Amino acid sequence: MLLLVLAPVVVVAAAAAFILFKFATVDGDFTLVSRGAPRREKVDGKVVWITGASRGIGEVLAMQFASLGAKLILSARNREELERVKNSIVNKHPDSRVEVLPMDLSSGEESLKETVHEAESLFSNAGVDYMIHNAAFEREKRRALEETEQALKATFDVNVFGTINLTRLLATSMLDRGMGHFVVMSSAAGKVPSPGQALYSASKHALNGYFASLRSELCTKGIKVTVVCPGPIETPQSSGSTSSSSSQRHSSEKRVSVERCAELTIVAATHGLKEAWISYQPVLAVMYLVQYMPTIGLWLMDKVGAKRLDAAAKKGNTYSWNLIFGGKKSA
Repeated sequence: MLLLVLAPVVVVAAAAAFILFKFATVDGDFTLVSRGAPRREKVDGKVVWITGASRGIGEVLAMQFASLGAKLILSARNREELERVKNSIVNKHPDSRVEVLPMDLSSGEESLKETVHEAESLFSNAGVDYMIHNAAFEREKRRALEETEQALKATFDVNVFGTINLTRLLATSMLDRGMGHFVVMSSAAGKVPSPGQALYSASKHALNGYFASLRSELCTKGIKVTVVCPGPIETPQSSGSTSSSSSQRHSSEKRVSVERCAELTIVAATHGLKEAWISYQPVLAVMYLVQYMPTIGLWLMDKVGAKRLDAAAKKGNTYSWNLIFGGKKSA
């Protein structure tokens, strides 16, 4: 009799322990990681345009899309780096079709209009099936009140104005064809407060708001939108100032690899997810708290804020559990 009573308790406890273990070790939201592998049939032969494709997540996304049979348009400001990425892809996947299209997102609407026209004319006027908005501008962490008007303009010109203008210009032809998919590399900083990254966080919140609204307006017209929100990602160190993830690193920070981030991004896109989160703990836990228990989540971020700024100033770990459970910030 005692065994009959204890058996359900043991089963429930084991299930709870398993769920806690999975949550502690998972690298993405539960919906995303439950979807399995990317669906090749969704991108094979499709035209995929990637901004910020000269390095980091953009470069790895290009390689992985090529392995799935996609035709690629690679954009960034540096043609030489784009050619390097193209050669790397063709060397690994000889049958790949890759075009290089240099572009500056901050160049203004008329310049972007010409770039969109050129992109749509590639591959025998096939148009663009997937627009991967990966390019972004990010600065070293600093206090919100230390930011300048110049920094504000530089951040929003690329992260918001350029990205939205490119979307507006490209969406017209997608609507004419009755199909198209925007994949937006946002950030965890676009979902939760990010002390030390106020401008970057503001720009990502703006993107999230715009593309969530765009999806609701166009979802019945064949246009899909997937917003991807990565936390800290392990990307190759670079001297440039544009990236889709933080360039500041510390050996004790546990970051999702750039390859895994790219894979999960393609999983989200090919499975038609509206939003996806990619990160280890504690960032993922904070995202869940802010989303579903905002009073607790925002209280927690208020406790972290000053200590995170202090850690950033010392080039320390800005994604550590110690920010939550550790002592007070130093003087």
